[in-house]
Amino acid sequence: MQPRLTFPVSEQRDHIRGRADAPITLVEYGDFECPDCGAAYEMIEDLRAFLGARLRFVYRHFPLTQLHLHAQLAAEASEAAASQRKFWQMHDTLFAHQHALDETHLAEYADQLGLALTPFLGALASHIHAPRVHEDFLSGVRSGVNGTPTFFINEYRYDGPRELDSLLAAMGVVAGTEP
Repeated sequence: MQPRLTFPVSEQRDHIRGRADAPITLVEYGDFECPDCGAAYEMIEDLRAFLGARLRFVYRHFPLTQLHLHAQLAAEASEAAASQRKFWQMHDTLFAHQHALDETHLAEYADQLGLALTPFLGALASHIHAPRVHEDFLSGVRSGVNGTPTFFINEYRYDGPRELDSLLAAMGVVAGTEP
């Protein structure tokens, strides 16, 4: 039996790009410092461009702290940005600068995005968003996530190749057709 997403997507809780009524929902459990997630980021941007309003994309945290020393803090930084309504801007920035995710760089990104720095830095120092990141992580574990990136298409884990045509095929979309 194919693993399923144990915590349904929630408009109130999750970070979502796309319409609630989109026929395809893609959930990614990711790690901002993971090179494979960086490659997947580009692929997801292509998917979003190709599918348009047919895709709802959800990002959930799954920092692999044993492998990536800055993954947890980067996840917390994205949540600190979310508290200022800039999650997706920080998400995109973190993937664009995967190899520079220390606290100094995170502060620079926050400044570039126009975030209020005092609350942002305070959130990082106090780890106020760590429980939110951990909640995502645990939901991933309960859903059968054991590495990053892990994708769920309409609540079912996708275990195929991490490449555009295979994902499109799994979504029931033929590559090369008009959206």
